[in-house]
Formats: sequence, structure tokens, C-alpha cells
Amino acid sequence: MSQNSLSGRWISLVAVAFSLLAPLASAQDAPADFRSQVPLTLSGEGPWYRLELPMTLHFAAQFADLRDARVFNAQGQAQAYALTLGRAEEREKIQQTAVKWFPLRGPKDAPLDASGIRVQRNSSGTLVEVTAPSGAAPAEEQLRGWLLDASVIAAPLEKLQLNWSGDAEGFQSFSIEASDDLQHWQSWGQGQIARMSFADEQLEQRSVQLPGERARYLRLLWLAPQQAPALTEAQLFSRTSDSLPAPMAWSAVLVPNSVKSGEFIWDLPLALPLERFKINLPQTNTLAPVQLYGRRDGKVQWQLLSRSLLYRLPQTGKPEVESVQNVIELYGAPVQQLKLVVDQRGGGLGTEAPQLQVGMRATELVFLARGTPPYTLALGNAGAKAANLALTTLIPGFQPERLSRLGLATVSSAVTTPDSPVVVASVASGPDWKRIGLWAVLLLGVGLLVLMALSLLRAAPAKS
Repeated sequence: MSQNSLSGRWISLVAVAFSLLAPLASAQDAPADFRSQVPLTLSGEGPWYRLELPMTLHFAAQFADLRDARVFNAQGQAQAYALTLGRAEEREKIQQTAVKWFPLRGPKDAPLDASGIRVQRNSSGTLVEVTAPSGAAPAEEQLRGWLLDASVIAAPLEKLQLNWSGDAEGFQSFSIEASDDLQHWQSWGQGQIARMSFADEQLEQRSVQLPGERARYLRLLWLAPQQAPALTEAQLFSRTSDSLPAPMAWSAVLVPNSVKSGEFIWDLPLALPLERFKINLPQTNTLAPVQLYGRRDGKVQWQLLSRSLLYRLPQTGKPEVESVQNVIELYGAPVQQLKLVVDQRGGGLGTEAPQLQVGMRATELVFLARGTPPYTLALGNAGAKAANLALTTLIPGFQPERLSRLGLATVSSAVTTPDSPVVVASVASGPDWKRIGLWAVLLLGVGLLVLMALSLLRAAPAKS
């Protein structure tokens, strides 16, 4: 047999081998590959849904980074998904407040910004009266502008909105000044309002932007005092912001695996980046200096995580109100075992073993619902590889504010820790026929390759 003929046959064998191994290589994740499965309930507008994972689902996973998390539809098809950590948020709110306004009158020939006024304030600083200076004849006085009382607003001022009597039309320009004591004024630039009518149409401009700073009083001085309109309404828009901490996922109460005198050890199902450690203090007047240690597994030395003082004590002068410090802040290092050492000189934590809860930054799983429901979250596959997409890939044109508007997915049934009675749906213990079939095809292909190789080797000497 020629060398070219042998090479051609071997190429054919390689092609046959790839065709036999293709079903195994193309095999995708299936629900049966995962130890735990949890039904999901969907609400809101899809097709994207977000699920905030409780701690019990983290405990059911094989990996802290949730690389073994999958979402399947009713046909067993894996869904495209992304994982995102909860973040602290700044929420801004625009507050609209109607304020009091007082006319500012002064002599016609006085400088524009020198209209002398006398004001009367109550104990909170709110204006109750604004009067013209004594000695000025009413006939010589003119409306110069308006004084706005913004003392009830503590937030930065973003916008001013005015309304005035209908007989004043055209453009009205004025300077804006701000003060906290009615003595010292700071220029905030100029504003302009307008009202124009033609036939049955009317055009209005009633709003003026402000620099976003705080001030207790605003002074509006008209550039053409003879055209100053009579105000009927003055409203200020202020901006407030609330800082919301990053959402946390908390475990249920954990029972220590080892209890000694003043020493308690807890084992977690896997190493997780914990950020909170909470101990229940059932007795009043408890004071306990403690040391908290952690490690990834039982083969490494304990590392000191924190020295803290836990207490539950009445407040001075208010015995009915208690001050409680029972949370220890951690820095997110992965730990699987925790050890609490209690200084017994403070009386300890009581006669019973302490009840522990651990917390970490909440993780949201966002998936694109495809196929027919119900949808199932599957976890617990030691051989799984990461399959999550970036959030910007999963949702084209994604903006962070859009996340809160996605549909919601929730766990339909209770989920418990692995050492509790299992409520998470477990995979049936019957044979995995899909995996068995793939291995059978693989073995059959290997056997066929061996037989063909032996046939070629026997044929080659005979023809040579």
C-alpha cells in the first residue's frame, strides 16, 4: 500500500472520530446535571427578569462566584443570564415648595439695590413682616421687587417658578440675590420671565434656573421697576438626595458546629466573601469583648478578622431604651469557617450557644426569558464552567437606572441551608440516560477506530 493511500485512510479515520465525538462536545447543560433546582415565579414586564439571590441559594452553590448557576425553561433549555453585585445608590428627589413673598418698595430715585427695608422674623427665622423705611412718602415709593422667604427649605435650590397677575405682559427681567441673614447678599445672576398673548394663543415662561446652592432668603429686584408685576405665586424647587447602602443577603440563624468554654466554631458549606457577622444577644445588660477568627478550610491557620465589643445596655437616663451593638463588620475576604472567642471576664453571652447570622453583598441574577415557563434556577454542579454574560451584552443599550424597571423573579418555594431538611428540589437519583448514551457513543467510536486501525495494519504487509 502506498504512503498516500495510508495517509488518506488515516485522515478518514480522524474525520470519523470527530463525527463520533461531536455529540459529546456539543452537549449542553441540562437540569439533571445540577444538584439543586428551585422553581421561579415571574412578575412585571419582561423579557428580562432579575432575581436577588438569598443566602440559602449561595449555600446551595458549589462556587462562591456562582459559575454553576443556570436558569432553565420548561423544555430544559438554558437561558442567557448575567450576574451583578448590589451597589450603594444615591437617589435624588425634586421637592416643590410654595414660599411666602413680600413686596419691596422704595423711593423712585434710589439706587436699584438699595431699597431700604425693615423685616420682622419669628424665632425660627421665618419672615412675618416686611415694611418700607420710615420717613418715605407713599407717593414717592415704587415697587422695586420681591423678597422670598426660603427659610423652610434646607436643601439646595434648583429652580424658581413665579406667577403673576394677568394684566402684566411682555418680558420681565430682574436680578437674583441670596442671603442667610438679610444683611449680606450674594448675586445669583439674572432671571427673566415672560407672558405674551396673541388671539387665543398664550406663551409663558415662568421658570428661572438657580445655581443649586442653599439660601434662606432670595431678593428679586426688577431692572425696570415701573414694570414690576404683582406676584400671585412663588415656588422653589429643591433637590434632596438619599444614600442607600448596598443591599445585603443574610443567612438564617446558624448553629455552631463546635462549642467550648467561651469558644464557638461555625462551618459554612463553602467559602464566601462575608461582610457582616451578627450575633443575637438575648439577655439585657450583656457586655462581651470578643475576637473573631476565620479561615477557608480546616487545613490552614486561623486568621484574626476583628476585635470587637458586643453589648446590649440601657441608655443613660433612658432605661427603657437600649443601645445594642451586635454586628461585626468584615472586609469581604472569603471564609468558610468562623471562630468566635468570648472574653469571659465580661460575663460571656449567656448559658446558651450564640445564634449567628452572616451577611454578604447581595447578588442579582438577570436572565432573558426564552421558551415557555415555568423557569427553574439550578445550582450545584462541581464541573460547571462560568456561562454568564456581561449585563451590557445581555441587555443591549443597558443603562444602570433601567435595572430597577426590569421584571422580578422570586423563589417559589422555601429554601433552606444544606444542613437543614432539604426543601430545594433535588435532582432525581435515577440513571442519567443522556450521559450514559454519550459515553456509549464515545466507547463505540473508540472501538471502531481500533478495529479499523488493525485492519489497515494487517492489509499493509500483504500488499507490500
